[in-house]
Amino acid sequence: ITTEVVDRVYNEYIGNAENRAQVRDGLLDAIGDPLFVLSAIEVARYHRDAGNPVYFYEFQHRPSSAAGVVPDFVKADHGDEIAFVFGKPFLAGDV
Repeated sequence: ITTEVVDRVYNEYIGNAENRAQVRDGLLDAIGDPLFVLSAIEVARYHRDAGNPVYFYEFQHRPSSAAGVVPDFVKADHGDEIAFVFGKPFLAGDV
């Protein structure tokens, strides 16, 4: 990795941070984008190029069940949308 690449990534995700919380959020985005977002976009493009309709969303609704379990800065974890999309009955038992 070149210094130019590191500088560009830093400036994109952390460069304008004014406090520690913004640095944390930028770092989480810098880690999450290549792991989740870029691969999701690539798969969506494959489906689009095959002639299929594609719908892309980012779920950010914090479920009430997250209170006291995950830090306040966490909007939604992976899989949190399942109860909203398919309904709470799929989450029977101790979840």
